[in-house]
Amino acid sequence: MAGIRVSPNGRYFVDDQGSPFFWMGDTQWGLFRVFTLEDARTILERRKEQGFSVIQIMVTGLGDGKRPNVEGEPPWLEDDPASPNEAYFRNVDRVVEAAGELGLIVVPGVFHQVQRAVITTANARGYARWVARRYADVPNIIWTMYPEATDEFVPVLRELAAGLREGDGGAHMITVHPDPSPTSSSFIHEEEWLDFNIMQPCLDYELIHKMVSEDYARTPPKPTVMGEGGYEGVNLGRLQRALDIRKQAYWSYLAGGHHSYGHDDSNSSPEAWRSWIDSPGALHLGICTEVLTSLPGWWDLVPDQSLFAAGEGDGLTLNVAARSAAGDWVLVYVSSSTTVSIRLDVTPAEGALDASWIDPTTGARTKIGGFASGGVESFSTPDGWEDALLLFERQGGDVTAIMNS
Repeated sequence: MAGIRVSPNGRYFVDDQGSPFFWMGDTQWGLFRVFTLEDARTILERRKEQGFSVIQIMVTGLGDGKRPNVEGEPPWLEDDPASPNEAYFRNVDRVVEAAGELGLIVVPGVFHQVQRAVITTANARGYARWVARRYADVPNIIWTMYPEATDEFVPVLRELAAGLREGDGGAHMITVHPDPSPTSSSFIHEEEWLDFNIMQPCLDYELIHKMVSEDYARTPPKPTVMGEGGYEGVNLGRLQRALDIRKQAYWSYLAGGHHSYGHDDSNSSPEAWRSWIDSPGALHLGICTEVLTSLPGWWDLVPDQSLFAAGEGDGLTLNVAARSAAGDWVLVYVSSSTTVSIRLDVTPAEGALDASWIDPTTGARTKIGGFASGGVESFSTPDGWEDALLLFERQGGDVTAIMNS
C-alpha cells in the first residue's frame, strides 16, 4: 500500500517516492455497505485493470447513515455517530485493505449534508477523530466530506477536519466535495487544512472546463478534481453516453485538473454490477489514462486555448488544448465531428512537427504527416469519428509513442 500527497507546485499529486500520480477516480458510494467483500474486491480489481487509481466511497453509503450493511450491521449503534459500530467498520477495514493491496487510493466521505441532524458541531470532532485514529496507519486514504457549498457548513467542516487531524496526526490529506456544488474553492479555498479542491458540476458538465480553469488560476495553487459530473447511463432522467463521459474527462485534464467517473447503475442497481462494470465509458477512460500518461511530463501540462485560430467551439461541443511545459508536444481534444484550425507558431518548438490523430475509443494512432512550425493549419476529424485527439510532437524529439495503431 502507498499514499499520495500534493506536488511541490500545488498542481498535481505525487506518490511516496515523489513520482507523479495520475488521478483517474471512480465513484462507488456504497462499496463499504452494499456489497459483500467478495463482490467489492472484484469491483476494485476490475477498476484497477481498467486504469482507475482512486475510489470515492461514502463511509456509511448513500443516505442518512442509518442503513445497515449486507451483514445487517449499522454504522452507528442506536443511530448515534458518537457510538460507531465496530462490526460495521470491520467490513470497511477489509475493503480498504483490499484496495491497498491493489495500489488504489480510497477517498472515504465521513459526512454528507443529509446527515446534518446527526453529525453536528457538538459530535463531529469526536466521530472524525475515532474514524481517523482507526486508519491512522493505513496510507492509501484521503478524507473528504460532502456539505452544501455554503458558509452554513463551515463550522462543522472545521470540527470534522480538526478531528481527522487529531485522529491520524495529519497522516492523510483532507478535501471537501460539495453536494450540491459548485466547488470547494467557492467558499473554503484558503482553509489551511483543505489540501485540494473538488467540484461537482453534475449534469451541467459543459461547465467543467470553465470551472477547472477558474480553480487552476486561484492562489494559493491547489489541485482540483472534477469529482462528480454526469454519470454514464440515465442520470436524473438524462442519458449520458460514452461520448459524454469522454468529453468530461478531457475537459477536466486539459484544463489542468483531475477527473472522476461514475455509472448511474452503481447507485440505482448496485447488485447488477456485472452489467455495468465494463461499460463503454469506463473502458474509454482506461484509454484516456494510457494516452495522457504516455506523454512526457504530462503532470506539468499547460492549458492553452490560444492554440485555436478557429473552431474552439463552446458548450457541449467545446474543443480544448494543452501543451507540454517542456515544448515536447501539444494535445487537442476535438469533442465532435468538425474542423479546427491550430496555430503552429505556439506548438512544441521551432522546426518540424509530427501530427497524428488518436481515436479516443481505442487509442489507435493515425499519422497525418509533418508540418513546419509557424502559421495556421486546419484539421478535420476522420470520417465516422464522434470525437478525436490531435497530437503534435516535436520531430526527432525523445517523445514516447502513445499506442501503436
